[in-house]
Amino acid sequence: MLTIGLFLSPPLSMASSHSMEVLQNTKARQFIDEMVAKHDYPRERLRALFAEARFVPELIDRVSKPAEALPWYRYRRIFLKPDRAEAGVDFWHTHRDILAKVEEVYGVPQKIIVAILGVETYFGKRTGKYPVLDSLATLSFRNSLRTKFFRRELEQFLLLTNEERGLDPHALKGSYAGAMGLPQFISSSYRRYAIDFNGDNRRDLIESIPDAVGSAAHYLKEHGWQRDGEIAIPVKVNEKAIRDEFLMKKRGSKPHLNFSVLKEHGVIGSDVAARTGIADDEPVALIKLETENGFVYWIGLRNFYMITHYNHSNLYAMAVLQLAEDIRKRYSQKYHRTYALTDAL
Repeated sequence: MLTIGLFLSPPLSMASSHSMEVLQNTKARQFIDEMVAKHDYPRERLRALFAEARFVPELIDRVSKPAEALPWYRYRRIFLKPDRAEAGVDFWHTHRDILAKVEEVYGVPQKIIVAILGVETYFGKRTGKYPVLDSLATLSFRNSLRTKFFRRELEQFLLLTNEERGLDPHALKGSYAGAMGLPQFISSSYRRYAIDFNGDNRRDLIESIPDAVGSAAHYLKEHGWQRDGEIAIPVKVNEKAIRDEFLMKKRGSKPHLNFSVLKEHGVIGSDVAARTGIADDEPVALIKLETENGFVYWIGLRNFYMITHYNHSNLYAMAVLQLAEDIRKRYSQKYHRTYALTDAL
């Protein structure tokens, strides 16, 4: 059984009255009992932490209205902007040695890692304003959606801040859902996938660029990223043909159809296989995105699905992919360096 060490906390008598509401919550007290029984976490330490936490009611509305619920043409406007792409060029150039090393180790293209950081936190400029402890307490004990997920993340957060030197559970801030640092890892991902890429014996996703970049690539690699693999390819379709339920099952971006099946339904031109090297028996998924003038279609391959492990949304993965290519083009033009095109973007 994991034994949790005690460290200094303000006494309960010093806790402000407005924040005692968390400690007075029945679900919070039950959670404390579970942490004590499961992890031998000191009860008084937990009581001290929750006495200083507070509920943030606005988060309940935020978690019920994620940006990923928007249509593609509105979602893309959030991230695919010239200023964000130019900031990505600057970030890439500044940290080019680290990014090159990360790509060599994990096989994830530099532009993909840069784009993920761009979508997640605008390259570290927008890492979140909410205290993580407050966010997770609110969404665990006052929220009606995904409560099991947030209770698990609260548990992981408490274990994480005890294990990692320098992570103060009161000081850490993040997204409304409790994601932290430059790559916006939730607590369970931080514990499992964060790495010490700069060799200072700390896994620091808050201040360390090498750790943040390396951890994002490590995360994708551990989920199955294929070095030099295709990601997604735009295609033209016969709208009537793809109404077949087998083709359009709502399976997200997980590859579940052989490439040949899509060809048989007239989804792609005969030159695509030769141009990309995709075998007829390679699993793919048909991705449908809403524009202001109808729909556009892509075939997503394994690496596209890997990006959705970071955020379970085809919109997110496509935003990363298209931002990555915009940044790559601008970088090549500005610094006269050539990087391979990806996925016929």
